[in-house]
Amino acid sequence: MKVEARKFKADFEVRQKDGGEGVDKIMGYAAVTNSEAPEVMGFVEKIEPGAFEKAINSSDVRALFNHNPDKILGRKSAGTLELIEDDNGLFYEIDPPDTTYAQDLIESLSRGDIDESSFGFTVAREEWDDSGDIPVRTILEVEELFDVGPVTRGWYPQTDSGVKSAEEVLREFRCKKQGKAKEELELYHYKIKTLERCK
Repeated sequence: MKVEARKFKADFEVRQKDGGEGVDKIMGYAAVTNSEAPEVMGFVEKIEPGAFEKAINSSDVRALFNHNPDKILGRKSAGTLELIEDDNGLFYEIDPPDTTYAQDLIESLSRGDIDESSFGFTVAREEWDDSGDIPVRTILEVEELFDVGPVTRGWYPQTDSGVKSAEEVLREFRCKKQGKAKEELELYHYKIKTLERCK
């Protein structure tokens, strides 16, 4: 199963330790729930409140910069990343390492050069509504949460290997929909043949 990634506009907060020496925490929202994201590649997406609950408890999530495993900022199992799903969405709090890349990131966050956040995940349950002009995908439950963190650019149709693009998500939906329609048509033909035999 391919990992999906999403981005959201984030209001970051960088808190300094007492005495103003060193950085204590980086905080932001990786995802906003119950709010439709803008249309991307022919569909709109929203995340149901509570969708992250199981994944937060079962996943050893990493805090990464730009989804890059070489730029680790924290980890749930190490106690350097805390995740909470509240009324707004998936909130994270990172205790960053004292490294050059973390200090560079903090400077960029403080200046406002970086103002988006993202998360990598797989979906356990989803729902599609294609009754309007644009299909709406609602993520009901996240299966696994891989990473959260600040990003310079978020989810775009172009994607790297191993990351599911918006185009792939929509194509999967259309294939499932066509498959269901084909099954219903085959069932209809089967019923017609059965009725004809009974005459």
